[in-house]
Amino acid sequence: MIDKPLQVRLIPYTIESIVENTSETPRGVDLIQAPSIWEDSNQGEGIVIAVIDTGIETDHPDLQDQIIDGKNFTSDYEGDPNIFEDNNGHGTHVSGTVAASLNNEGVVGVAPKAKILSLKALTGEGSGNYEWIINAINYAVEWRGPEQERVRVISMSLGGPVDVPEMHKAIQNAVSQDISVVVAAGNEGDNSEDTFEYSYPGKYNEVIQVGAVDHNLKLAPFTNTNEEIDLVAPGVEVVSTYPGKKYASLSGTSMATPHIAGAIALLIILSEKEFGRSLSEVEIYAQLIKRTLPLGNRKSSEGNGFLELNLVERIQDIVTAAHI
Repeated sequence: MIDKPLQVRLIPYTIESIVENTSETPRGVDLIQAPSIWEDSNQGEGIVIAVIDTGIETDHPDLQDQIIDGKNFTSDYEGDPNIFEDNNGHGTHVSGTVAASLNNEGVVGVAPKAKILSLKALTGEGSGNYEWIINAINYAVEWRGPEQERVRVISMSLGGPVDVPEMHKAIQNAVSQDISVVVAAGNEGDNSEDTFEYSYPGKYNEVIQVGAVDHNLKLAPFTNTNEEIDLVAPGVEVVSTYPGKKYASLSGTSMATPHIAGAIALLIILSEKEFGRSLSEVEIYAQLIKRTLPLGNRKSSEGNGFLELNLVERIQDIVTAAHI
């Protein structure tokens, strides 16, 4: 048990706009080239991604078929564990970027055939006890689906200022069981070369920490910089699902994180098909990083670079053409 009343909060984000309808593949999904590997990755079919956040709008038309299960760990809804509806907006938005349905309306997520395990560990105010987060992580590790599915990816766009050993241990346990843990870098950045900004769990080496760029692949001015940044993804004016069966454009490293969580679902299918066996978390991480393109920023700003899922194939084509 944690003996202090510690709180973790959503990574701050900006609501750019809210709309009733949209009909598009979001720019970020295109930028990371997700559609180019949908055929070879079966759009992430069979992969379960645990989204630890504020919950999810369970009847949103782009999400209702994507939810395999869920649980509430917070005091919201009188603590009823079976009610994990999103009363904030953040969790629904993140979930849409991960896996919104490809249904010819609204938006589509990075891995449109993956399933979401929605774990509500933050209240409608966007905060929660560390114990709720820890319990949600442990639940994701132990969870099994109706056909013995298990979680392969955890997405967390949240953070706090305190290193809580119990949370670190829970994450280490998840990774040891071949679950990729993807987290937001945070939005306290000032692009200073001599200042690092940290948030937990982002600072833990075991997680995949994601920074943000805009649609022109320029670093977002808010993205945190530190020596544990792994890569960057679209995080400015990201269009996704929003409560009220609506859609919204949001900005923040919170919005970059689910691009990577969804991408890992695609890469698990693609890579395990190629290798003919299950891959460890370390091997999946290697497959992710080999598809990053350096943008010319400091490593503490962009890590290994920007994710381009079709990068390996493009390089192979160039090499093949050079030998013809």
